[in-house]
Amino acid sequence: MTQQDGPQRARQGHEHLTTTTEQGRFCVARCSCGWRGPARRARSQARADADGHTTEL
Repeated sequence: MTQQDGPQRARQGHEHLTTTTEQGRFCVARCSCGWRGPARRARSQARADADGHTTEL
């Protein structure tokens, strides 16, 4: 049986592409791997969450 990684984990060889999106008063960081950061009021904090996601891999 083959083990499959969930959407929170990156599969080897896949690039992580992060974006931030506005949702009302909040900003959320998302990644192409399926990861989603917490809703933040500060855009800079959402960007920091996205940077942290890509560097912790």
